[in-house]
Amino acid sequence: MEEFRINQAQSLLRDAVKSKTGKEKLKSPKEGIIDVKVFEKVLNLLFEAEEFIYTSRPTHELDLETATLFTGKIIEVRTEINEILSDFGVIVKPDSEEDIKEYSKDLLILTTKNSFKKAITKFGVDPQRIVVAGVPLDPEDMKLLNPKIPEAALIPIKKKIAHVKNDIERKMEQFKLKNIIVLVENDKPGEILGNRAETLYNAQTITKENLKDITVAEFIEIVS
Repeated sequence: MEEFRINQAQSLLRDAVKSKTGKEKLKSPKEGIIDVKVFEKVLNLLFEAEEFIYTSRPTHELDLETATLFTGKIIEVRTEINEILSDFGVIVKPDSEEDIKEYSKDLLILTTKNSFKKAITKFGVDPQRIVVAGVPLDPEDMKLLNPKIPEAALIPIKKKIAHVKNDIERKMEQFKLKNIIVLVENDKPGEILGNRAETLYNAQTITKENLKDITVAEFIEIVS
């Protein structure tokens, strides 16, 4: 029985990593040590993700905000699982600047703070391909952040919004970029920016609890 389970696991590994061309992309496992802390983190993240199953009954449909939170948990799980797989030699852990440059070469990254931009550029991302939107992408969205904002205060904000939009369009054209990723924290400004960018640019929104603590492996998972 034990031999059967091993053979079954090996077969699953081979099938799981085949590309459309039928070539294996992962390696056979080697001996190693289970990182219990990482494994426990995987389980905890899955428990957190499991809550979405119960709260979305009976249809299990998720609105945009909830879907962003749910998929964010799944991405975190995948990142931690990749850590375990790399420990056993099944995958090569991607952590070089060249890997990041390759994965992010067709992307424009939109975020909300300069501190987030610094966290991303330290991985080797071209800062010219990152846009910091200190304001929402639509004047009406400011009212979601501050319902009592006077109309007069929206005039300079409209100019800033126009500047951000021009920056996005210019960089997309200049660098011939194909996609936009909105990388934000789980807060109201990030949610509003992500929702509007998805409407305007068909962008993908990735939400993290603390962007300043994002790791190389997590970032590669996001852009790959």
